[in-house]
Amino acid sequence: MARGLRGLAAFSPRLPSPRPAQPRPVSSPFPALFRGLGLYERPLERPLGRGGAGDGKAPAPVPPGPVPQQQKEEEKGAALTALPTRGQILWKSKGDALPTQPGRATTAAVPALCPVSPLVLPTQPCLAPVPTPATPPAAARLTQGTKPVVKGATVPVGLNLVKIHCKNEAVYQYHVTFSPEVECRNTRFAMMKEQRAVTGDVMAFDGSILFLPIQIPKVSLKVQRKCSGEEITINIQMTKTLEPSSDLCIPFYNVVFRRVMKILNMSLVGRHFFEPAQATTLQKYSLHIWPGYAVSIRKKDRGLFLMVDAIHKIIRSESILSVMQTIHSQNQRTFQEECIKQLVGCVVMTRYNNRTYRVDDIDWDKTPKDTFTLASGQEITFVEYYSKTYGITIRELDQPLLVHKPKEKQMLKGKQQLEMVLLVPELTFLTGLSDLRKNSRTLKEVMWEMVQSPQQHYQRLTSLLCRIRDTPEASQELERWGLCLDTDIYRTQGHILPVERINLRHRSFLPAEDLSWHREVTKEVPIAVISINSWLLIYHKRLQHLAKDLVAAMRSSCGAMGMQVGHPTVQELRDDRIETYVRTIQSSLGSQDKVQLLLCIIPGGRDDIYGAVKKLCCVQTPVPSQVINAQSLTGHPGKIKSVVQKVLLQINCKLGGQLWGVDIPLKQLMVVGMDIHHSRSQGMRSVIGFVASMNHILTKWYSRVVFQMPHQEIADSLRLCLSQALKRFYELNHSLPMKIVVYRDGVSDPQLDTVLKYEVPQLQKSFHTFQNYQPSLVVVVVQKQLSTNFYCLTGEELVSPPLGTVIDHSVTSSGWQDFFLLAHHSRQGCSVPTRYICMWNTANLSSEHLQRLTFKLCHLYWNWPGTIRVPAPCKYAHRLAFLVGQVLHHEPSAHFSEQLFFL
Repeated sequence: MARGLRGLAAFSPRLPSPRPAQPRPVSSPFPALFRGLGLYERPLERPLGRGGAGDGKAPAPVPPGPVPQQQKEEEKGAALTALPTRGQILWKSKGDALPTQPGRATTAAVPALCPVSPLVLPTQPCLAPVPTPATPPAAARLTQGTKPVVKGATVPVGLNLVKIHCKNEAVYQYHVTFSPEVECRNTRFAMMKEQRAVTGDVMAFDGSILFLPIQIPKVSLKVQRKCSGEEITINIQMTKTLEPSSDLCIPFYNVVFRRVMKILNMSLVGRHFFEPAQATTLQKYSLHIWPGYAVSIRKKDRGLFLMVDAIHKIIRSESILSVMQTIHSQNQRTFQEECIKQLVGCVVMTRYNNRTYRVDDIDWDKTPKDTFTLASGQEITFVEYYSKTYGITIRELDQPLLVHKPKEKQMLKGKQQLEMVLLVPELTFLTGLSDLRKNSRTLKEVMWEMVQSPQQHYQRLTSLLCRIRDTPEASQELERWGLCLDTDIYRTQGHILPVERINLRHRSFLPAEDLSWHREVTKEVPIAVISINSWLLIYHKRLQHLAKDLVAAMRSSCGAMGMQVGHPTVQELRDDRIETYVRTIQSSLGSQDKVQLLLCIIPGGRDDIYGAVKKLCCVQTPVPSQVINAQSLTGHPGKIKSVVQKVLLQINCKLGGQLWGVDIPLKQLMVVGMDIHHSRSQGMRSVIGFVASMNHILTKWYSRVVFQMPHQEIADSLRLCLSQALKRFYELNHSLPMKIVVYRDGVSDPQLDTVLKYEVPQLQKSFHTFQNYQPSLVVVVVQKQLSTNFYCLTGEELVSPPLGTVIDHSVTSSGWQDFFLLAHHSRQGCSVPTRYICMWNTANLSSEHLQRLTFKLCHLYWNWPGTIRVPAPCKYAHRLAFLVGQVLHHEPSAHFSEQLFFL
């Protein structure tokens, strides 16, 4: 996040300013307080242990002149028939009204769309600027209690949240001064501890700001320096009274709960607490699995809650030095290159202090015999330092050192910025699954040890609550600050969205309870089918039998899907070198007039061949390509048949076919998905994936990518992306969309205001390309990296709630219009919903409409015959950005802008 915000400085002159800058809020004094307590911000690590996810006709042109009232009512009635409204979004936020949109009449409720002039697509962008709407951050925010109450089928839902009750009337903030001035912070801390007769036993002090749960009058105290005997006057004066549920109190309450977890003898690793004594050891894979908890206090609509998530951390038994020795024994010639490839970017842990670091580089010129400078100025070798400080003897004296480059936000304020941290491989251990992901059987066994059912997850949560309640010291720590926890998780009512109908060419159907329709799409004709008549098949000669079986399976399975697969032009290779694949493909494509598809079978584990083929077919010589790993074609016949069916569906999409759809009642609609991919390789540029719908049933898509600075979180060049998508939409439909809904993935809470300030105006600026064009815009942020879990009580057992469950009250944000949606089926573990935050809405879409539209879009990802966690355009944008950022590293050919070549 810090890099992304710093990276904005170079682009700020091009970003439109939505309104005059608002005065910045007064910064909180808590960061300094936390540093004084020895608590620093750590890089975010994704905890493990929770269940995985089951990861047309063109609209008529708008006529000139006003739209008849009858037509308005008919369109509105059609939308309401398909999507029963449950009330309008109330645009109230701390007294701020929604800003007036240009060319739109304003009412007391939400803005209404005005008559639209004839749309003109000029050859040059319109020079007359259209005023940009003001976009204050309060535009999409709501005050507590103003969210619409939604009717419909309800379901009781429990969450991994525990209600916090604040017994104290207030938390009092005081300003403390020392006369004469005391420079040393530790001395100031010591002096304040001696004044407990005045301040009481419960206090928090950062050197100048004091927090107490009690109110004391202004007081002056006399103390003496122990070293010199000099008399010091301490003046304490109250400056602020804070409500117990104030946002300023939440960071401090998190510190209190960290103390509670330490009292329970848990080890802090990164941001979370673990119990190494309860670890599970997998000797077969040299792994330790530590159980733990992620705890944090969140402010919701119904007050303060403690979020508790039962997680795990994987620690490798063998050190980094052992891993490097294994690499050396396997390949001595490229030893250093392989070490950098496998280790740089990994997260490691030092067991002597349980701290985690990201490996940014390897310094081959330094060894533990080299020296470094302590804070006192003393020069000491690594060998001597670990011996004196931790009693550890380093055995391998010639090993290189790992390099970690701390981010600025990790450094203490006022401390000298460290350029790097050097780590000894012998004392560091890999965390996470890393290379184990390549072995599916190993991955399944490891995940089996960590997957928890909803009932098991609930039992771990209640177990922690009992430990806190039964440990006197932990309970007292909370009571000292007037905090009291409920004895059970929070329960509320959710509602279930209606099941969506799946539309194929000849029939429609309602999916099964798990919202999966694999059998139907493999035995029915999809919406649009592209036959494969001229295609090229390339494989190594050792894979000849697999290639023959593949062609036979494709020709036997295609008929049920309405496809026709002709005989391919076959090229059998003598060796599996990259040069051989590339040369053969170039020669074959050059000798044939029209090749619809290139299908390539590669040996297992050859990612280098995959990358070379994709670069050639997506960038240099554009042709739709399908690369198949030979390992996926081995196994029992049922598995191979399933793989072939999926390959045929993918090929149909890549050639421009359309598989299935759902009912979309909103007319003149464009849906946009955006995501950003950040490469783990140092210096590699980040990639924005941009995907937009091109027809009213959302089965045609336009895509493009934009490169920007490494790790830049906020998207740039959105005006160009949306302008090009609108032009193409006009060419295909002879009209422009009047409603644009943008789903923006990959934005965390601290970035919401920045996205509203910098990205929304870019989208609005794209409308200036067209004369008199002022569509309504909806911007929704998608957050899937959540710690929130849903439980549903069935009999005496907690299970996952029904798919389509929505919660849009009580545990939602008190400052944004948001909701949680569980759209996907989780085969194992707990149900983790996705959070959607509506940041900007001028389309008059009610909360019900937005939820229904979002749920519909979760059905339209053609790489999986079922629902997924996020809307399909977001998933398409993610796949596009990942392929370009991880494999291609170049912008793909413009020939593929309307094909899903990235599936």
